[in-house]
Amino acid sequence: MRFDFIKILVLFLFSLLMASCKKQEVISIDDYAQLPAGFPLRNIPLDNLLTIDRIALGKILFYDPILSRDSTVSCASCHNPMLAFTDGLSKSKGIEGQELLRNSKTLANVAYHPYYLSEGGVPTLEQQVLVPIQEHPEFDNNVLVIADKLQSRKDIVSLSQKAYGRLPDPYVIVRSISAFERTFISGNSAYDQYFYQYKKDAITESQIRGMELFNSERLNCTKCHSGFNFTNYAFENNGLAVDYPDNGRERLTGKEEDRALFKVPSLRNVEITGPYMHDGSIKSLEEVVDHYNSGGKNHPHKSQFIKALYLSTQEKIDLVNFLKSLTDFSFIKDKKYRK
Repeated sequence: MRFDFIKILVLFLFSLLMASCKKQEVISIDDYAQLPAGFPLRNIPLDNLLTIDRIALGKILFYDPILSRDSTVSCASCHNPMLAFTDGLSKSKGIEGQELLRNSKTLANVAYHPYYLSEGGVPTLEQQVLVPIQEHPEFDNNVLVIADKLQSRKDIVSLSQKAYGRLPDPYVIVRSISAFERTFISGNSAYDQYFYQYKKDAITESQIRGMELFNSERLNCTKCHSGFNFTNYAFENNGLAVDYPDNGRERLTGKEEDRALFKVPSLRNVEITGPYMHDGSIKSLEEVVDHYNSGGKNHPHKSQFIKALYLSTQEKIDLVNFLKSLTDFSFIKDKKYRK
């Protein structure tokens, strides 16, 4: 099979590593042998290998509003599992109802991202956990203050000791939440069933035509939305506007050539992760297709691949139907992700 040799080798090396560890139920089978077809192995830090206790602790903290200064907002406030870990808002809201800068992106398959945030300024998932905690419009909190509060919770202290052999400090907080988030694997959509599981009746004739359009050189969709996660993680401008209140990657680099460039999002579960674009300014998939069909606005940094497509009415319908085939209903209905 496609990844059998690599998986066997990794499992062997993994078992040697675990032999020297204390009693921790490391999820080696789930982590390596049962990934969806077409998915590579996840790059999991050796100091944060997945265990039952670490995931359980991370899940508790993911849903606990104690992370925010006024204990009103949690990670799940912006990342609802039934919406593929988005929130359905044009722009997310933090404490005291403050509107955030951008639209909330899905956390599905977040373990595979090479960097985080739309400008790509955070290199690891563990470091990303700190961003909403310290941002004033989001949680407006300090991870040290959170750790102090958690140490008065007997259930958290007990689970923290089991998971990491220490009290719930910043090290434990960011790693346990990251461990939980690395389990958010989505790869069982109708498209996956058709393309990887060879179920030829999994998608409709319209969706097949849409898939062919999507993969065609005429549309150039795969220049940005490629690979198993339908993104190349590059930074692009798609001609959404002429002037951008949000400078995108320029906020990180300070370079004018990075102005209004944003990380290309995954299209997995895109049917239920709207509104769309970095600012949530497009409400439906039909409008998204209309935007790309038009060729977008003439921004100086617009990608060379964004151009007028001249799609027929039927081609627009087929393309939207293909995008809907990327919805993984088993993922959004999975109770293990819910509170």
